Amino acid sequence: MGVFHHLWVLLKRAIYLLNGTQGAGKSTIARLLAARFARGVALDADDLMRHVVSGLAPITPPLSAEAETQLRLRARVACKLADTYFEAGYIVAIAEILVGRLEHFRSGIKGRPLYLINLAPSLDVVKRRNETRENKNVFEPWSPILDRAMRETMSGMGIWLDSSEQSPDDTVDEILRRTQNGGGAL
Repeated sequence: MGVFHHLWVLLKRAIYLLNGTQGAGKSTIARLLAARFARGVALDADDLMRHVVSGLAPITPPLSAEAETQLRLRARVACKLADTYFEAGYIVAIAEILVGRLEHFRSGIKGRPLYLINLAPSLDVVKRRNETRENKNVFEPWSPILDRAMRETMSGMGIWLDSSEQSPDDTVDEILRRTQNGGGAL
């Protein structure tokens, strides 16, 4: 990549929303993306709920009213954390499943630019990735449901990447290249 790109990476603060089903690579890409900047933060929304030591509602279909309430709380906490880091001069990458909840993040995050990156590898790749995850194989029932919902309800929003054949570093390179001129901005 050229000098201009490296200068842009050093100077341009932003918040990146990394969306996708389980096994799409959100957490991995958030960490790698944030690491490309001198001041980068990766927030994995799953980690936010690990702070709840009792009273956590199960996230199984169909979602209970309490699970929905807790997911909204998770979104609020992620938004506030993102803005706090952003205001302190950090680039922020948030790994979260945004299907049905994008508006919570779009309205809850004040920092701009705000980019939406939809990681959309094939379901076969997602299933393979989930099978290799220790204590985190959650392909069924959610991955097919969320993948279909994401493609049906979020089409045309943000940047879409089929990362099935990309290395994580190649995916980050493509995100930076495509957002450089405002692609994917909300």
